[in-house]
Amino acid sequence: MTDWHKSDWRKLPRVQMPEYINAGKLNAVEARLASYPPLVFAGEARRLKALLGKVSTGEAFLLQGGDCAESFSAFSADNIRDTFKVMLQMAMVLTYGAKVPVVKVGRMAGQFAKPRSAPTEVLAGQELPSYRGDIINGFDFTPEARIPDPERMLQAYLQAAATLNLLRAFSTGGYADVHKVHAWTLGFTGAPEAEKYREMANRISDTLDFIEAAGVRGEAAHTLQTVEFFTSHEALLLEYEEALTRVDSTTGQWLAGSGHMVWIGDRTRQPDGAHVEYARGVQNPIGLKCGPSMTSGHLKALMAKLNPKNEAGRLTLIARFGAGTVAEHLPRLIRAVQEEGANVAWVCDPMHGNTIKSKSGYKTRPFDSVLREVREFFAVHNGEGSIPGGVHFEMTGSDVTECTGGVRAVTDEDLSSRYHTACDPRLNASQSLELAFLVAEELSSRRKVLQQAEAV
Repeated sequence: MTDWHKSDWRKLPRVQMPEYINAGKLNAVEARLASYPPLVFAGEARRLKALLGKVSTGEAFLLQGGDCAESFSAFSADNIRDTFKVMLQMAMVLTYGAKVPVVKVGRMAGQFAKPRSAPTEVLAGQELPSYRGDIINGFDFTPEARIPDPERMLQAYLQAAATLNLLRAFSTGGYADVHKVHAWTLGFTGAPEAEKYREMANRISDTLDFIEAAGVRGEAAHTLQTVEFFTSHEALLLEYEEALTRVDSTTGQWLAGSGHMVWIGDRTRQPDGAHVEYARGVQNPIGLKCGPSMTSGHLKALMAKLNPKNEAGRLTLIARFGAGTVAEHLPRLIRAVQEEGANVAWVCDPMHGNTIKSKSGYKTRPFDSVLREVREFFAVHNGEGSIPGGVHFEMTGSDVTECTGGVRAVTDEDLSSRYHTACDPRLNASQSLELAFLVAEELSSRRKVLQQAEAV
C-alpha cells in the first residue's frame, strides 16, 4: 500500500488512548521498541489469513479465546500452558462436531490494553483515572499507579515474546499430541456432573482408536502430534503497534509485528478515526467488533476501508450483542455483507454483551446467557443463509470463579473464592470445555440439516 504510512493514524482523532505526561520518555520507549525484532512474521500472518478465508466459506471453524487482559503479575508458564491446554481440548471437540479443521487463535501475547466505559472510576469517595491494562497503567487504586507509564510497553513486549516462545514449543514439541489432549478431556467427562458429554467423548475415543489401528504413519502421524496456534489482541495502544510495524521484505507490504491478528474494538471503530486508519494499512488479518450500535451503512463503510480488495480471510466480523438481542441486530449486518458481496468470516463473541453485576457486587457473566447468545447467533445465520464461522471467548485454563453456572455450578456466593481477573470475568477451564461440547452439538446439527437439504 503506497498511500499509507504506519504513523498516519497520528493525524486523526483518537479515543481510548492514554495521554502520556513525559513526551521524551515516550519517544525513547518507542525508539527502543522499534529496534526490537517483530514478535510475529509475515508468512505466519499470511497463513492465518488463508485459514480464515476457509472459515468464511465454512471449510474451517475459528476458535478464538484467552484472557480478558493479560497481566504482568499473573504471568507464568503454568498459566500459559493451562490456557493453551484447554483451547486444544475445545478445538478437538469442535473439530469432531463440525467435521472441519478448527483454526486456533489465542487472545495471548499482546492483550494488555483494555478500552473502558468511563475515563475515571471512584472508590471510597476517591476518583482516579481508570485502569486501562498493564501496558498503560497499574491496577492498584493509587494516584501513582494510575499514571500512564510508557516503559510498561517494554515489559509487555518481553512478556509477549516469552509467551510466544513457549506457545511455539508447546505447539510442535509433542505437548499438543491429539491422544494426550483427548485424555485430558476424558478427565472432564469422567466427572458425574459431566456425564451428558460422555457419549461424544467416547465417540472421539473410538475415532482415535481406529486411526491408531489403521497404522497412520509419516506426515499424517506428525499432524496428529502438532498444531498451528496463532495469537491476537486488540490494537488499542497505537504507539506500541506502530513501533512494532515493519515492512515485509518479501512483499513490500506493512506488517503489524505485534501479533498474527489484530482487532478493532466496538468503541474504536470510527471510520475516520486513528484505529481504523492504522488497521487498514497492515496486511494482517483484521477483526472488527460489531455491537448493537453498528448500522448497515457504518459496516459497509468499514468493510470498504478495511478490505477494499475484498480479500478472503482479511476481515473477521465479531458480533457482540447480548443474549436476547441477536435477532434484533445481526440480520441487518448479515444483509449488509450480502448486499456488498463481501468476503468476511462471522464470529460470535457472547461475552461482552452479557456482563452483569451480581448480588454479591462482582461483575460476572452467567454461563446460560453466554450459551444462549451462541445459539441465537447460529439460528440467525441459519435463517439468513449465512455461515456462522466461529466463537470468541474470554477464558482461562485456571480454576477461577468469575462466571456463574456450568456443570460445576459456580454460584453467586462462589465468586469471591477465586475471582482473579484484572478486568472482565472469564470462563474457567470446565466452563470453556462444556461450551465447546455444546457448540459442537450445534455444529453437528447444522451439518446434518445442510446435508439433508443437499440431498433433496
